[in-house]
Amino acid sequence: MIKLALTDLDDTLIPYGAPSASDRAIAAIGSLLDRGIHFGPVSGRVPDAMGWMFADEGRCFATGAFANGQVVRIDGEIVHEESLESALLQEVADLLDGRGAPALLATYDVYGNSAPVFVTRRRGALVDELMDGAGMETTVVSAVGGTSWLKSNIHCACDRDEMAQIRDLLRQELPELGFVFPSLVAPFIDISPAGWDKGAAVRWMAAELGIDLDEVATFGDSENDLSMIEAVPNSVAVANAADVVAQAARWHIGPSEEDAVAAALEDIAQAAETDGLPAFMGGGVA
Repeated sequence: MIKLALTDLDDTLIPYGAPSASDRAIAAIGSLLDRGIHFGPVSGRVPDAMGWMFADEGRCFATGAFANGQVVRIDGEIVHEESLESALLQEVADLLDGRGAPALLATYDVYGNSAPVFVTRRRGALVDELMDGAGMETTVVSAVGGTSWLKSNIHCACDRDEMAQIRDLLRQELPELGFVFPSLVAPFIDISPAGWDKGAAVRWMAAELGIDLDEVATFGDSENDLSMIEAVPNSVAVANAADVVAQAARWHIGPSEEDAVAAALEDIAQAAETDGLPAFMGGGVA
């Protein structure tokens, strides 16, 4: 029986471009919770974004891992945080500036308005383009500041191949940090502390809740989901997943745009009535 269902949001539970989780998804989450099954988003997004992503249904994100697992919440309480050192983030900004990369480091106040603060000594068209593309009011500073941050990423103004080159350069030059794509389409590279990722957060939550890993289901589509797909036996890829995620997942469902995760959550809730596995995992539920 699945006792903990965890899902990525963008391009997994929520199709690309959709304003929020669907009514069907929110209802399915409610069905899980009503049956005593824990549910949570595991997202690169900050906690502040959860309200609009779940139509202000707070019970949908009372448990979850945010900022790629760096902020963990269980039953409404923040129980674990993993921070990024400012000095390391400054090295990222300096490397991007020094190489003239078409990309900028951004930091976020995860408990504030979640607007990106770009860190660069550059000025001009690149900065203007990325500020305009952020979709919200942004600021630019020349140094990271502070001692640590709970979320940081890189905004890119280039094609996917060049994004991959930037990611690989950062991995080579700064092994103290992890760099992954959060989406197959969004122009971002997410940053995490080396050794801590979505998979680590999933394992931590399961242990905290006293749930075995084979009682956990994880859903994902992108490179930043790979660690949580690999973390549990009952991992699930949507049909639009990156090849590496699809290959690593044990189970496969339809695409995000068809609300496939919502249907899978309904299946898990129904299977719980008989303490069994859902149909998409080979269970006996019709």
